[in-house]
Amino acid sequence: MSNEYIILLVLLALSYIGHNMSVFYAVGIILILKVFHLDSLMQLVETNGLNYGIILLTIAILIPLANGKITIQMMINSFTSPIGILALLAGIFAAVAGGSGISLLKDSPDVVSSLVIGTMIGVFFFKGVAVGPLIAGGITYMVLSLLKLFH
Repeated sequence: MSNEYIILLVLLALSYIGHNMSVFYAVGIILILKVFHLDSLMQLVETNGLNYGIILLTIAILIPLANGKITIQMMINSFTSPIGILALLAGIFAAVAGGSGISLLKDSPDVVSSLVIGTMIGVFFFKGVAVGPLIAGGITYMVLSLLKLFH
């Protein structure tokens, strides 16, 4: 059995044990693609998957606007409350961190395993949500950038 399968099977097991179902499903799909030698589809997902995933995530977040669950008045009120302002700043930080995360993942793909395992630990032990690798990559990038300033 090749190293790729061993790594994927370990990730599959860890994600199942850690109740990180998004990683579990993702690894399962990748294993299916590998078993059936669907390399061109894997290449397509590798090239465009992040963009499609962000689009799908954004659609899911915006659905309450389309359904009328969030009104214009609610939006205006959120910009005038302390929590709303903090959320606005957190959204800006998350967007910048995510963008930096994309850069880190492209420049240093070897850190993907650390980011995924870190996210799995966050989900399993700290009841987190499995959206961490991209933001974690961005935070890692930002910390490395700060360290470069001081050295």
